[in-house]
Amino acid sequence: METPLTQNIRPDREPLDLTGYERAGGYQALRKALTDLSPQQVMDEVSASNLRGRGGAGFPTGKKWSFVPRGEDAPARKYLVVNADEMEPGTFKDRLLLEGDPHQMIEAMIVSAYAIGADTGYLFMRGEYTLAEQRLQRAIDEAREKGYLGANILDSGFSLEIYVHTSAGRYLCGEETALLNALEGKRAIPRHKPPFPQVSGLWGRPTVVNNVETLCNVQHIINCGADWFKRLAATEGGGGTKLYGASGRVRNPGCWELPLGTPLRAIIEEHAGGLLDGYHFRSCLPGGASTGFLTAEHLDLAMDYEAIGAAGSRLGTGCVTVIDDRVCMVALMHNLEHFFAQESCGWCTPCRDGLPWTKRLLGAIEAGKGEPRDLELLEMHCQFLGPGKTFCAHAPGAMMPLETALMHFREDFERHIEEQRCPWRDAAGRSAA
Repeated sequence: METPLTQNIRPDREPLDLTGYERAGGYQALRKALTDLSPQQVMDEVSASNLRGRGGAGFPTGKKWSFVPRGEDAPARKYLVVNADEMEPGTFKDRLLLEGDPHQMIEAMIVSAYAIGADTGYLFMRGEYTLAEQRLQRAIDEAREKGYLGANILDSGFSLEIYVHTSAGRYLCGEETALLNALEGKRAIPRHKPPFPQVSGLWGRPTVVNNVETLCNVQHIINCGADWFKRLAATEGGGGTKLYGASGRVRNPGCWELPLGTPLRAIIEEHAGGLLDGYHFRSCLPGGASTGFLTAEHLDLAMDYEAIGAAGSRLGTGCVTVIDDRVCMVALMHNLEHFFAQESCGWCTPCRDGLPWTKRLLGAIEAGKGEPRDLELLEMHCQFLGPGKTFCAHAPGAMMPLETALMHFREDFERHIEEQRCPWRDAAGRSAA
């Protein structure tokens, strides 16, 4: 299996029912885990596979699971929560898995819950994903009727219930503790850490929060082994495949399952078909709006955590937003910072006040009303809203594209200020660009 995550997804996106999923090998990993493996052995196999979080942070999955308390003194109730909110701009990979193969998600949750000792699972769903919600609920009902969910699954003594929770939706629910607050019916604001959710999460109980794509790898690791999973990656030290996406003015926008570490150029030029006629590549965001810009000199980089990190950005979600030579970088940044300012929960002062200030500065520059000192103020915001200066990673994520835009495209900002206009608004300026 070179594409384990998408092997069951049909061209018409109509998902397999339970019988079809079983014929394709579904629920064999569940039977293997409950019959032949202890929870610790499942966890060890996932740790050995080098599976890392596919939601953006890239944290090792087995290591995250290992923080859950065990033993006689550990709390009896534990939770597994799947983050299916997918609010990162330019990202649409998890929706493909949820709509196209819902039973894969359910089996992944059952095996993962068995590994960490959870008896309750929640799918925290983005409210707009109504089709995914319907298909997941149907899969849950089918799995429960077959005995894969509920009490004493397959006579193993292990029990699990899974619930779909439809979110009112906001970007900050991508932060796991804000998600947990929202799941409890509270305002979606981040919690102080420590304690981390693995020790005290949902309703104060040990909780693991994982991304959709992350968990959908688990049953394939159990079926085929950690060594097989590591061989799927294109770069040494990686593990598995990755759902890469591309949007923007490309010929074939979409989402593809490729070896982790596939070069950026291959994603844009081979799979996305390159840019449309008359447009030329200028830059891209490699993994959503909260990642740093990469330029043409980075096209041959491997799309993995280390290579993209060394280039001053982040792999993030792996969904590439392609920026062509007709896009005004100042207007683009104004749009992005407007989004981030709007999505701030307002919990800490740098984020609450700094992001709207950044948006206003960029709006003034884009409108031809900027001043030279505005660039110094923007750089100041990149420093004071950066990592370690705010309560969570929302503001630092908003500053990464701004900081790299000022680094790679400073001339664009300076031209706006010097000419007191947007040079990209007329055909001559666009052509010259």
